[in-house]
Amino acid sequence: MAEPAQDRGRDETREERADRMWAELLQEVRVAQMGVQILFGFLLTVVFTPAYRRLGDLDQAIYMVTVVLGATATGTLIGPVSLHRLVSGRRVKPEAVRWAARLTLAGLVLLLATMTGSLLLILRVATDGDFVPFVVAGVVVWYLLCWFGVPMWTRHRHTD
Repeated sequence: MAEPAQDRGRDETREERADRMWAELLQEVRVAQMGVQILFGFLLTVVFTPAYRRLGDLDQAIYMVTVVLGATATGTLIGPVSLHRLVSGRRVKPEAVRWAARLTLAGLVLLLATMTGSLLLILRVATDGDFVPFVVAGVVVWYLLCWFGVPMWTRHRHTD
């Protein structure tokens, strides 16, 4: 039997910790997957609207880059499910959890880029304002603060 992981504040084995972390990770991924899939689905429909043909070259380029980012974010956030399915029962859950966590973090970064491109495109089409890049930058800073800043501050402040 493995040694308890008491240095992490819980009396659990390495395998029990991996099981718990896997369950927690899956809940996190479900939230992100839903968001990226709704956004990606919306993006896929835009090209089939009459308004798309009226977009300028720059806006069409922003759209295409955003769609590719959405596709990669979707694939990356679904990656942990495939990883789990392919390694299930092979006694590598702690390693699978580490890789799934990396995929999830990469997926969040790609989701951030997708949301940035979407917001930029929508605001460029909806307004003629020179303020659009500043609004988008402000929203990106907010996402960075909520998604990475606060968690990293909490991690630094409350762990050894």
